Amino acid sequence: MTDKEKAEKAVELLEKEYPDAVCSLVYTDPLQLLIATRLAAQCTDKRVNTVTPALFERFPDAKAFAEANVEEIEALIKTCGLYKTKARDISAMAKMLCSEYGGIVPDTIEELIRLPGIGRKTANLVVGDIYGKPAVVVDTHCIRITSRLGFHNIKDAARIEKILRPLLPPDKSNDFCHRLVIHGRAVCTARKAICENCCMKEICNHYNNILTERNT
Repeated sequence: MTDKEKAEKAVELLEKEYPDAVCSLVYTDPLQLLIATRLAAQCTDKRVNTVTPALFERFPDAKAFAEANVEEIEALIKTCGLYKTKARDISAMAKMLCSEYGGIVPDTIEELIRLPGIGRKTANLVVGDIYGKPAVVVDTHCIRITSRLGFHNIKDAARIEKILRPLLPPDKSNDFCHRLVIHGRAVCTARKAICENCCMKEICNHYNNILTERNT
Protein backbone atom coordinates (compact mmCIF):
# COMPACT_ATOMS: atom_id res chain seq x y z
CA MET A 1 0.00 0.00 0.00
CA THR A 2 1.40 3.39 -0.97
CA ASP A 3 1.22 6.35 1.39
CA LYS A 4 -1.46 7.92 -0.78
CA GLU A 5 -3.55 4.77 -0.67
CA LYS A 6 -3.04 4.57 3.08
CA ALA A 7 -4.09 8.21 3.50
CA GLU A 8 -7.24 7.65 1.47
CA LYS A 9 -8.02 4.57 3.56
CA ALA A 10 -7.47 6.53 6.78
CA VAL A 11 -9.89 9.18 5.53
CA GLU A 12 -12.48 6.49 4.77
CA LEU A 13 -12.10 4.75 8.14
CA LEU A 14 -12.32 7.96 10.14
CA GLU A 15 -15.38 9.11 8.16
CA LYS A 16 -17.12 5.89 9.10
CA GLU A 17 -16.06 6.09 12.75
CA TYR A 18 -16.83 9.79 13.19
CA PRO A 19 -19.49 10.89 10.69
CA ASP A 20 -19.66 14.37 12.19
CA ALA A 21 -16.47 16.36 11.78
CA VAL A 22 -16.71 19.84 13.23
CA CYS A 23 -14.41 22.25 14.96
CA SER A 24 -14.98 22.14 18.73
CA LEU A 25 -14.49 25.91 19.02
CA VAL A 26 -17.74 27.90 19.06
CA TYR A 27 -17.92 30.83 16.62
CA THR A 28 -20.31 32.64 14.29
CA ASP A 29 -17.99 34.47 11.89
CA PRO A 30 -14.40 34.34 10.54
CA LEU A 31 -13.00 36.82 13.07
CA GLN A 32 -14.41 34.87 15.98
CA LEU A 33 -12.81 31.64 14.74
CA LEU A 34 -9.50 33.44 14.18
CA ILE A 35 -9.49 34.84 17.72
CA ALA A 36 -10.81 31.67 19.36
CA THR A 37 -8.05 29.63 17.71
CA ARG A 38 -5.43 32.09 18.93
CA LEU A 39 -6.82 31.78 22.45
CA ALA A 40 -6.72 27.97 22.21
CA ALA A 41 -2.92 27.89 22.13
CA GLN A 42 -1.84 25.95 25.23
CA CYS A 43 -5.45 26.06 26.42
CA THR A 44 -8.40 23.70 26.03
CA ASP A 45 -11.16 24.41 23.55
CA LYS A 46 -13.64 23.95 26.41
CA ARG A 47 -12.04 26.77 28.35
CA VAL A 48 -11.94 29.02 25.29
CA ASN A 49 -15.65 28.42 24.71
CA THR A 50 -16.43 29.65 28.22
CA VAL A 51 -14.46 32.85 27.65
CA THR A 52 -15.44 33.91 24.15
CA PRO A 53 -19.17 34.71 24.62
CA ALA A 54 -18.43 37.70 26.86
CA LEU A 55 -15.41 38.67 24.76
CA PHE A 56 -17.35 38.72 21.49
CA GLU A 57 -20.31 40.47 23.06
CA ARG A 58 -18.02 43.25 24.26
CA PHE A 59 -16.06 43.42 20.98
CA PRO A 60 -18.36 42.40 18.09
CA ASP A 61 -16.00 43.17 15.18
CA ALA A 62 -12.43 44.00 14.17
CA LYS A 63 -12.98 47.73 14.66
CA ALA A 64 -14.11 47.22 18.24
CA PHE A 65 -11.06 45.05 19.01
CA ALA A 66 -8.75 47.54 17.28
CA GLU A 67 -10.05 50.41 19.39
CA ALA A 68 -10.08 48.41 22.62
CA ASN A 69 -7.84 48.94 25.59
CA VAL A 70 -5.50 45.95 25.66
CA GLU A 71 -5.93 45.67 29.42
CA GLU A 72 -9.67 45.14 28.95
CA ILE A 73 -9.01 42.32 26.48
CA GLU A 74 -6.56 40.83 28.99
CA ALA A 75 -9.18 40.86 31.73
CA LEU A 76 -11.69 38.99 29.58
CA ILE A 77 -9.27 36.26 28.43
CA LYS A 78 -7.16 35.90 31.57
CA THR A 79 -8.22 32.32 32.29
CA CYS A 80 -6.98 31.15 28.86
CA GLY A 81 -3.32 31.43 29.89
CA LEU A 82 -0.59 33.51 28.26
CA TYR A 83 -3.26 36.18 28.27
CA LYS A 84 -0.95 39.17 27.97
CA THR A 85 0.67 37.87 24.79
CA LYS A 86 -2.66 36.76 23.36
CA ALA A 87 -4.33 40.11 24.14
CA ARG A 88 -1.47 41.97 22.48
CA ASP A 89 -1.72 39.76 19.39
CA ILE A 90 -5.50 40.13 19.17
CA SER A 91 -5.23 43.91 19.38
CA ALA A 92 -2.47 44.09 16.76
CA MET A 93 -4.29 41.59 14.53
CA ALA A 94 -7.49 43.63 14.63
CA LYS A 95 -5.63 46.85 13.82
CA MET A 96 -3.98 45.21 10.82
CA LEU A 97 -7.30 43.78 9.64
CA CYS A 98 -8.84 47.25 9.79
CA SER A 99 -5.93 49.07 8.17
CA GLU A 100 -5.13 46.60 5.39
CA TYR A 101 -8.20 44.42 4.86
CA GLY A 102 -11.17 46.64 5.62
CA GLY A 103 -11.91 44.64 8.77
CA ILE A 104 -12.42 41.45 6.75
CA VAL A 105 -10.53 38.24 7.53
CA PRO A 106 -8.54 37.27 4.39
CA ASP A 107 -9.15 33.93 2.70
CA THR A 108 -5.62 32.73 1.93
CA ILE A 109 -2.99 31.17 4.13
CA GLU A 110 -0.35 33.56 2.80
CA GLU A 111 -2.37 36.61 3.90
CA LEU A 112 -3.50 35.13 7.19
CA ILE A 113 0.00 34.31 8.44
CA ARG A 114 0.91 37.97 8.01
CA LEU A 115 -1.40 38.74 10.93
CA PRO A 116 0.23 38.99 14.39
CA GLY A 117 0.08 35.71 16.31
CA ILE A 118 -1.31 33.68 13.41
CA GLY A 119 0.60 30.63 12.23
CA ARG A 120 -0.12 28.04 9.58
CA LYS A 121 -2.27 25.86 11.86
CA THR A 122 -4.73 28.68 12.52
CA ALA A 123 -4.57 29.88 8.92
CA ASN A 124 -5.40 26.40 7.61
CA LEU A 125 -8.30 26.10 10.03
CA VAL A 126 -9.79 29.41 8.87
CA VAL A 127 -9.42 28.80 5.13
CA GLY A 128 -10.80 25.29 5.55
CA ASP A 129 -13.72 25.89 7.90
CA ILE A 130 -14.71 29.37 6.77
CA TYR A 131 -13.79 29.53 3.11
CA GLY A 132 -14.09 25.86 2.18
CA LYS A 133 -10.61 25.58 0.70
CA PRO A 134 -8.35 22.50 1.01
CA ALA A 135 -6.60 22.70 4.36
CA VAL A 136 -4.32 20.58 6.54
CA VAL A 137 -4.49 21.62 10.18
CA VAL A 138 -1.36 20.18 11.79
CA ASP A 139 -1.91 20.24 15.55
CA THR A 140 -0.51 17.91 18.22
CA HIS A 141 -3.10 15.22 17.45
CA CYS A 142 -2.31 15.31 13.75
CA ILE A 143 1.44 15.15 14.39
CA ARG A 144 1.12 12.21 16.77
CA ILE A 145 -1.39 10.10 14.86
CA THR A 146 0.07 10.55 11.40
CA SER A 147 3.45 9.63 12.83
CA ARG A 148 2.06 6.46 14.39
CA LEU A 149 0.34 5.61 11.12
CA GLY A 150 3.74 5.80 9.44
CA PHE A 151 3.57 8.91 7.26
CA HIS A 152 6.60 10.53 8.90
CA ASN A 153 8.81 10.47 11.98
CA ILE A 154 9.20 14.21 12.55
CA LYS A 155 7.54 16.90 14.67
CA ASP A 156 7.94 19.92 12.39
CA ALA A 157 4.37 21.03 11.61
CA ALA A 158 5.22 22.87 8.40
CA ARG A 159 7.07 19.87 6.99
CA ILE A 160 4.26 17.53 8.01
CA GLU A 161 1.76 19.75 6.23
CA LYS A 162 3.84 19.48 3.06
CA ILE A 163 3.96 15.69 3.42
CA LEU A 164 0.22 15.30 3.97
CA ARG A 165 -1.14 17.76 1.40
CA PRO A 166 -0.42 15.62 -1.70
CA LEU A 167 -1.59 12.47 0.09
CA LEU A 168 -5.01 13.61 1.29
CA PRO A 169 -8.04 14.19 -0.98
CA PRO A 170 -8.25 18.03 -1.09
CA ASP A 171 -11.99 18.10 -0.46
CA LYS A 172 -11.65 15.91 2.63
CA SER A 173 -8.38 17.03 4.19
CA ASN A 174 -9.90 19.59 6.55
CA ASP A 175 -12.52 17.20 7.95
CA PHE A 176 -9.83 14.52 8.21
CA CYS A 177 -7.87 16.78 10.57
CA HIS A 178 -10.98 17.48 12.67
CA ARG A 179 -11.55 13.75 12.98
CA LEU A 180 -7.94 13.24 14.06
CA VAL A 181 -8.61 15.58 16.99
CA ILE A 182 -11.62 13.52 18.06
CA HIS A 183 -9.69 10.27 17.61
CA GLY A 184 -6.65 11.65 19.42
CA ARG A 185 -8.70 12.60 22.45
CA ALA A 186 -10.65 9.35 22.62
CA VAL A 187 -8.36 6.58 21.33
CA CYS A 188 -4.89 7.48 20.08
CA THR A 189 -3.98 9.63 23.06
CA ALA A 190 -0.62 11.16 23.87
CA ARG A 191 -0.36 8.98 26.96
CA LYS A 192 -1.27 5.73 25.26
CA ALA A 193 -2.50 4.41 21.95
CA ILE A 194 -5.54 2.25 22.74
CA CYS A 195 -4.98 0.16 19.64
CA GLU A 196 -7.68 -2.42 20.30
CA ASN A 197 -10.29 0.35 19.97
CA CYS A 198 -8.75 1.96 16.88
CA CYS A 199 -10.62 2.00 13.59
CA MET A 200 -7.31 2.46 11.73
CA LYS A 201 -5.25 -0.31 13.33
CA GLU A 202 -5.25 -2.37 10.12
CA ILE A 203 -3.18 0.32 8.36
CA CYS A 204 -1.18 1.58 11.35
CA ASN A 205 2.58 1.09 11.59
CA HIS A 206 2.52 1.50 15.36
CA TYR A 207 -0.03 -1.30 15.79
CA ASN A 208 1.73 -3.57 13.32
CA ASN A 209 5.03 -3.04 15.15
CA ILE A 210 3.33 -4.08 18.40
CA LEU A 211 2.04 -7.24 16.75
CA THR A 212 5.50 -8.03 15.37
CA GLU A 213 7.07 -7.61 18.82
CA ARG A 214 4.46 -9.91 20.35
CA ASN A 215 5.23 -12.62 17.81
CA THR A 216 9.02 -12.54 18.22
